[in-house]
Amino acid sequence: MSKIKEQGMKYNLYSWCAQKKINPMVIPKAEGIYFWDEDGKKYYDMSAQLVNSNLGHGHKKLIRAIKRQAEEMAFIGPGYSIDVRSEAAQKIVDLSGLEGAKVFFVNAGAEANENAMKYAKAYTGKWKIFAAYRSYHGASFGASSLTGEPRRFIAEPGVPGVIHFDGPYAYRAPKACKFNSEEDITDFYLELLENQILYEGPDQIAGIFFETVVGSNGIMIPPKGYYEGVRALCDKHNILMICDEVMAGFYRTGTAFAFQQFNVKPDLVTFAKGATCGYIPLGGVIVTEKIAKIFDEKKMFNGLTYSAHPMGCATAIATLNAYKEENIEDNVRRQGKVLADILDEFEKKHASVGQVRHIGLFSCVELVKSKETREPLVSFNSDPEGLMPKIVGMLKSEGFSTYSHENMILVCPPLIITETELRAAMNIMDKVLDSVDDMIK
Repeated sequence: MSKIKEQGMKYNLYSWCAQKKINPMVIPKAEGIYFWDEDGKKYYDMSAQLVNSNLGHGHKKLIRAIKRQAEEMAFIGPGYSIDVRSEAAQKIVDLSGLEGAKVFFVNAGAEANENAMKYAKAYTGKWKIFAAYRSYHGASFGASSLTGEPRRFIAEPGVPGVIHFDGPYAYRAPKACKFNSEEDITDFYLELLENQILYEGPDQIAGIFFETVVGSNGIMIPPKGYYEGVRALCDKHNILMICDEVMAGFYRTGTAFAFQQFNVKPDLVTFAKGATCGYIPLGGVIVTEKIAKIFDEKKMFNGLTYSAHPMGCATAIATLNAYKEENIEDNVRRQGKVLADILDEFEKKHASVGQVRHIGLFSCVELVKSKETREPLVSFNSDPEGLMPKIVGMLKSEGFSTYSHENMILVCPPLIITETELRAAMNIMDKVLDSVDDMIK
């Protein structure tokens, strides 16, 4: 064991794992869409780390912005106006298209969602918050409560008033459901949601959280008309629509923010990850005009020591500029089509692939034991044989780095990936899926 690994195992606690069951890789170098281990082996970073390294590793423009800001002013408290703080907020509001909005900056996605909960309660005077099952909103206490999958269990009993509902997931809808169209799917899930709103009392519900496109839980893309229907329900019952764009934002789906794909304007938008691509921690809440205005006279009880940190804001400006200068939106459109075609072929070819889902460079492969029964390769919250870690390990041994959740494998490369790189990486996945097909025979 190398000294770095030995020291890390002795003094670090590693996320989401039993510490004696892991073997953390030592990474001395990363560049572009690749990183290397201490033995010199190269890996395709096909999850963009945690779906945040949108511009890849070692991006010189972002590094220069960090250096420049560190020399000019590394830190000043959040109560002061400074150039990068003001400019970063304006750029993000402009990108969102939400006129009159303001930004409250935080350090990460979980904090963004925590603060969005507070804004919803302050604006409406109501206390219940809806969030979907099969969602992830962060690991802090309130964000864990919002989360609709097993990672929330350790935080329970959680924040009072958080209610979970079934979001659209037609592939695993109840067996009695027979959908003839996308509109049927939309009608079914909107009816479920409105029933639950009525059961819980519209006069009690402050807001409804959505991962605009569900991320780690399987890249679930809402059916046609679903968000328009949600917007109408929210307006009807005086409930705020809150879009968690922590993972889906900043061109991951092909537009600046994912909600822009669905013809709606949310009331609150949370973001992080792609705002700085992980070079410096930064997240935030886009607070629309009607909500921001109540704090003209009313005291706002949201605050953090590192809110709108100068280094983070400077990095965000450089990141947003790089997205434009490097035509990232166009690259996502082009490579997203390539990725979609490859994944669609995998669904036809591989017995173990039940469904693929993709939008932009945001995609997953759902593994099953049988296409006919749709039985998942591993049961929900249960993988006693460690099949999914084994498959992820097989990919990694071939130089394809990503992660899995339940029976899903994420494919979310950096947004700078070229067609040549994408095809080479996906050839590795194709080969590994052949082995998975053999597993289920």
